[in-house]
Amino acid sequence: MAPDLESLVPLSNSLATAEQISTSSSSLDGIPSDLESSIRLAGLEITQAAGILLGLPQDVVAQAMIIFTRFYLGPEGGSYRINSAKDVSAASLYLAAKLSATPQTPRSVCNVYSYLMSEPTRKAFPQSPVPNPESYYLSEGTYHSIRALLLRTETLVLQTLSFDVKVTVPHHLALTYLQTLGVLPSTPTSKSRSLAARTIGHLNLGLFSSQLLYLTHQPTTLAIAAIYLASRELGVKLPGTAWWEVFDVDREDLGFVVVAYRSCESWINGEREKWKDRFCPLTVSEVDKELSSADIDDGA
Repeated sequence: MAPDLESLVPLSNSLATAEQISTSSSSLDGIPSDLESSIRLAGLEITQAAGILLGLPQDVVAQAMIIFTRFYLGPEGGSYRINSAKDVSAASLYLAAKLSATPQTPRSVCNVYSYLMSEPTRKAFPQSPVPNPESYYLSEGTYHSIRALLLRTETLVLQTLSFDVKVTVPHHLALTYLQTLGVLPSTPTSKSRSLAARTIGHLNLGLFSSQLLYLTHQPTTLAIAAIYLASRELGVKLPGTAWWEVFDVDREDLGFVVVAYRSCESWINGEREKWKDRFCPLTVSEVDKELSSADIDDGA
């Protein structure tokens, strides 16, 4: 019996074009590619941190991170010189949560981002300090101002993405594939649990990839590549040869994503080392300050 094509739609996402990958609104506004990558990573990290503090499921946080990345994609997308990464992060998380079974109130989102953007928290990141509440307290007037900005930014994100905010993440798909391959039994063993955890770990790390994996590859490819890498790392033998072809994944795509997964951690650590003595810019004013500082250094 032929598969129902409608049932296959949720397994795919809108992917970026070559033009969108090569040219962004931020680059057209004079932001160097290395700084743009750094800001993107910082925006994704604060999105992840906010999702954890709000107690959101990982699939909702992942959807928010993809929406955030999509917003700044291509010449028609947002620019870090115009649209604060912090504000877009908050709006993306608020929007993703609203579309899920775990919606959040604007006050909860505003409070969490006020905490994460406080100086003590940013200095200690990625650790979680317990700063003085006065450093992130929102007065009623300040809250209403930030709430209005959150809702305006949410509208801007929707308009920029043409209301296409449907995101399929590969996490549950990967677990289903592990079961299909017979390496995740209904009564899991310690080894099968390790394999599942390692697979999900690669998928989570891939969200931060400098190659924008979630915008250039479909969920099936991302899931299969994570399974392939995790099984190789743990020495788990998978059935048959070229088993990924059963899932309609090309060997070349598989190899590219596996290499990208492997490089994620070292790239993230390098970025954190680069910014360890100062804050990576997350607001428009911080971006302008960083660019002015770079111009002064170049002129010295």
